[in-house]
Amino acid sequence: MEQVQLGLKENWKQFTLLVIINAFVGGMVGMERTILPRIAEAEFHIAAKTAILSFIVVFGVVKALTNYFTGALANKVGRKNLLTIGWLSGVPVPFILMFAENWNWIIAANVLLGINQGLTWSSTVIMKIDLVGEKQRGFAMGLNEFAGYIAVAAVAFLTGWIAATYGLRPYPFYTGIVLSMLGLFSSWLLVKDTRHHVAAETTASRVRMLKNVFWETTWTNRNLGSVTQAGLINNLNDGMAWGIFPMLLASKGFSIDKIGIVTAVYPAVWGFGQLFTGKMADHFSKKKLLFTGMLLQGVVLVFFPFANSMMHYVLLSVMLGWGTAMVYPTFLATIAENTHPTDRAGGLGVFRLWRDAGYAIGAVITGVIADNFGINTSVVTVGVLTVLSAMVIIFRMEDPR
Repeated sequence: MEQVQLGLKENWKQFTLLVIINAFVGGMVGMERTILPRIAEAEFHIAAKTAILSFIVVFGVVKALTNYFTGALANKVGRKNLLTIGWLSGVPVPFILMFAENWNWIIAANVLLGINQGLTWSSTVIMKIDLVGEKQRGFAMGLNEFAGYIAVAAVAFLTGWIAATYGLRPYPFYTGIVLSMLGLFSSWLLVKDTRHHVAAETTASRVRMLKNVFWETTWTNRNLGSVTQAGLINNLNDGMAWGIFPMLLASKGFSIDKIGIVTAVYPAVWGFGQLFTGKMADHFSKKKLLFTGMLLQGVVLVFFPFANSMMHYVLLSVMLGWGTAMVYPTFLATIAENTHPTDRAGGLGVFRLWRDAGYAIGAVITGVIADNFGINTSVVTVGVLTVLSAMVIIFRMEDPR
């Protein structure tokens, strides 16, 4: 085995490259975030909220399953290989979205996008944790998620502006062509696998190996299970925000460019905030960070339907983004802290399976409630579920500090 060192400083070149690649990954989601619900209504004349949100359901299910298999296969196939395969699946996505003749094409594009996101984002997360060792996991995850979600926000804003200026198609999706090409070639030609870093950390780890990675990560381990349920609920409310927020804002008379601003503020604060909250997860109680972040998200969502001005929505989006920033890198750092190095990829895969299943569950729940009881009721319902998730953390999770 070649001599390796663990740490952010020791591996800064590869770490920086992976941060940049994860920005490309986030941008691929961002290109859909503002305009797909509008395309459904304006071009395909789909009125039912459940039908419009079907693309998020498909995306969430496929990404969740791909996350699981990425974790399960990472040690066998190699992190770099999975990352490159993920980018290959993403290349056709912007072309399909540009030339889609009916909504089934959009669904097909989101199958490929789900595979792309599951393989690429999971691989970059696993590889960064491999590189830095145990002391800087929170900061590493903060940087990773910062890059990804700042890109989501930037591309969501950019595509909203392009759509408002030049039309819904095809111009906004040119961004995706550039991102997918950059991601593919940088992963293929520049990234190095991190299997030797895992081997080096394994010799010094004092964390017990899990008897059953799937069930302990899903629920039976108090810490891992608490984090997993919170991850599911977090992405449940993000799936709702992705699909419902543009429709809610449109129903109140906001233009497509203003909708783009509001939908971009939330992931922008989420992204920038993780530069700070990731570092906080290395020094403060992870349990308290998770509880506070989930509670803040829930309270904001309960108040969201009652806002009536652009300023109100921007302020609430800032608070929602900060709440999400508090939990996102902390989720990943906590999973890594509670798993043995050889279990880590599998544990992260199981966590991300359930977390991203939240996209699909959130889209289904909020779509059904919105169609039957109205958009406002669907948002408040998700807010209440998020508060309940915070209660699970405070009463079930163990805190060594």
